[in-house]
Amino acid sequence: MRQPGAYSGLRISGKTGPHSLPLARIKKIMKNSSDEVKMISGEAPIVFSKASELFIEELTKRAWMMTLQAKRRTLHKEDVVSAVIKTDIFDFLVNLVSENSGKSEDPQPVMEA
Repeated sequence: MRQPGAYSGLRISGKTGPHSLPLARIKKIMKNSSDEVKMISGEAPIVFSKASELFIEELTKRAWMMTLQAKRRTLHKEDVVSAVIKTDIFDFLVNLVSENSGKSEDPQPVMEA
């Protein structure tokens, strides 16, 4: 696989290279997103991988703040929902979390600190 150039801003970190999400899976999602997508360059999944990592990192940090406010050490689904609702940049997810938050399920831990 082609390594990112210095201009890309992506750094190689350890054994996995610049990405920790599976590039083949990202490419498959990209191809399945539209019938019009026929070809995907080698760099596009790398960029999507990095963007996804940053998105997950930011959402996790915000959800973790909700966990700490509730004086808990385990991040729950409700913490993610609260983070989405209270953060303007995640407004595009509000409908998704409000549809799913109405279901009566026992909270499942997402991550242990």
